[in-house]
Amino acid sequence: MFFYTFASLNKKAMYTILLLLHSLFRWLVLASLAYSIYRACRGYMRNSTFTQTDNAVRHWTATIAHTQLLIGMVLYFKSPLIQYFWTHQQKASLAKELSFFSIIHILLMFASILIITIGSALAKRQTRDRVAFRTILISYSIALVLILIVVPWPFSPLANRPYFR
Repeated sequence: MFFYTFASLNKKAMYTILLLLHSLFRWLVLASLAYSIYRACRGYMRNSTFTQTDNAVRHWTATIAHTQLLIGMVLYFKSPLIQYFWTHQQKASLAKELSFFSIIHILLMFASILIITIGSALAKRQTRDRVAFRTILISYSIALVLILIVVPWPFSPLANRPYFR
């Protein structure tokens, strides 16, 4: 029922809803990454056992990041800004914001989700707890730094957007 209703919305309403979801999910991604990094750092420093809770946090962080990626990919292909960029590349290449969303944002976000996915998969397969914590700590920290760089924060010189849209 929900999907039928969602699919029957006009394009502008669907785009607005996707934009809102993408904006809200950003905070879930950041919070889950921060919590995963905290747990991994604590587990690594204390030489703790990698528990089922640690594994669940690892799993849900990757799942939330993948959900954000899916929403972002749909937004990317539905965005009038992106469509304009790809149809008017010669003129649009000068616009910093168009280039940011069309190329930089999507590529670096995809790379960060790839790093999260690889780190999650490697940590899941580790037999030593300390190595699993270290794997999560390193990969999720790298991904978090990349994400923080390419989020269009209100103060960003590349492209700025409000905290919530």
